Amino acid sequence: MFAVKTALATAAVCGVMDSAMAFMAPMPAGSAARMATSHRMHSPAARRSAPVALSSLRATAASIDTGTPDLYGDLTGVQLSGLNGKALKEKEFPNKKEVFSVMPKNTWDRDDKISLMYAAISTALTLGAGALAWLYIPMQLAFLPVWAFYWWAAGTIANWVIAHECGHGAFSDNKILQDTVGYIMHTALMVPYFSWQRSHAVHHSKTNHLFEGETHVPYTMETGKKTLAKKKAMQKVFGKTLGALVYGAIRVVSHLVFGWPAYLIAGVTGGPVRGVTNHFIPVKPFSTGDKNTELFPGAWKKKVWLSDVGILAMVGVLTAWAMKFGFWHMAALYLGPLAVTNCWLVLYTWLQHTDVDVPHYEGKNWSFIKGAFMSIDRPYGPLFDFLHHRIGSTHVVHHIDCTIPHYRALAATKAVEKNFPEHYLYDPTPLPQATWRVATGCIAVEQRGPKWVFVQGEGKPALPAASAKLDAATTNANPPTCGKVPKRAAHPARCHSGGGPRLLWPAGSMAQEGHRLRAGRRRSGREQSIESGRTEEGRSRSVKERGGEQQESSGWSARMPHQVRRAR
Repeated sequence: MFAVKTALATAAVCGVMDSAMAFMAPMPAGSAARMATSHRMHSPAARRSAPVALSSLRATAASIDTGTPDLYGDLTGVQLSGLNGKALKEKEFPNKKEVFSVMPKNTWDRDDKISLMYAAISTALTLGAGALAWLYIPMQLAFLPVWAFYWWAAGTIANWVIAHECGHGAFSDNKILQDTVGYIMHTALMVPYFSWQRSHAVHHSKTNHLFEGETHVPYTMETGKKTLAKKKAMQKVFGKTLGALVYGAIRVVSHLVFGWPAYLIAGVTGGPVRGVTNHFIPVKPFSTGDKNTELFPGAWKKKVWLSDVGILAMVGVLTAWAMKFGFWHMAALYLGPLAVTNCWLVLYTWLQHTDVDVPHYEGKNWSFIKGAFMSIDRPYGPLFDFLHHRIGSTHVVHHIDCTIPHYRALAATKAVEKNFPEHYLYDPTPLPQATWRVATGCIAVEQRGPKWVFVQGEGKPALPAASAKLDAATTNANPPTCGKVPKRAAHPARCHSGGGPRLLWPAGSMAQEGHRLRAGRRRSGREQSIESGRTEEGRSRSVKERGGEQQESSGWSARMPHQVRRAR
């Protein structure tokens, strides 16, 4: 429906514009046909309608200075992030094959030597930090600040990203090697390998699905009433500003510190259709859900139990450590860094899929590629990109295909950003500000047309100045295709084939008549026929998009609503 409204509105604007231009264009003498047309265009009736046309043009222009709202929907209560509403704008999405086609050919090449090298580097850095702390930091309360720094450093260095890559099948084509490395690394971090392999695969398969997604699935305004009431209560007690600060701090701590164990044990923030889930005990009452919705169906239950064997072995190692050197020794060297590692894991999952202007979908409005393009790349900087293998700055590509190894992801990301600039999401907001904005502004979503959006803001946001112009289909002269017009539009539209903006107008209108007159002047004797008709199904063409050549398929490319044929 939004496409129909947009096309008709664009046609009306362009029709009025051409009418006004036609009235004001000077008519050269010496041609009977042109004089006749001039007489018709400057007739008393036309003169009387000119002020109305110009008034209509001004009114229409004034109505679009908020960023073609039909493309964004109702933005009441919606805040804007560094994305400036880009994810909210309705658009067509490519399919996986079209996205894969723009990536480098070696994107899916997995090299065991390279993968093992990165695993060895991460492991060496982690164990090295622990060894230095064991040897040089005294187990005294006075050195608590030093221990805290060690926890942060060692927890940040810890090699969970390589372990996570094994679970995705991005580490190696050798399944035995991959599962062995992944099992050991996950177990060392007290994470059941096969259990998370399954739940994380579900997260990828249903990204930003409101009901079937997995991890950080938001409340709706109905299911989140209690949580929203807590925020209001705090603001009532502490005041609006201080209450919001207290509430935000509680959410940050609860998510980052307690979020990971809560998810593994009870499925907190998991998909609502699955009920309670437990990554250690895959049967009722610890894991609910019926045959079609349970998180660990069929053979996955055996794999969960197999994962538990490793966890029990790790518990035994930690118990022996504590008995020999003391509990606080084990806690200081292992549990402290582990807590920080868990914070990072939750932070990445939270920030890469959540922000105040990133929507969720459900039902027929959701698709895999749409969900993948709702992922967000963020600026983690060279240090964290090195330690975490760019998991946060190449996360969009990671969700388009999680089997891409991390050392190929940067080149693939650049290709996607270049060829799909309207879909690729990158938010330059610094991490602390982004985390606070997500914690305080992303609580519950409300349905607005085909999407569900966070509505914890006030009023309506001001869209960027660039969005205050006509839609890209009518103002951006860069793509050589015309704006898309629905097949069921009231009138077939005609497309300006020159190098300027693509303007659409209704057939048979005064605007079309004026355009035909000016086109006749430019022909200089050349004959050109323009006929309306439907686009030939299955026809594809190559377009240039921001300097990159891309072959568009008939299922996704914007089709011309007419054909232009030159008389030979």
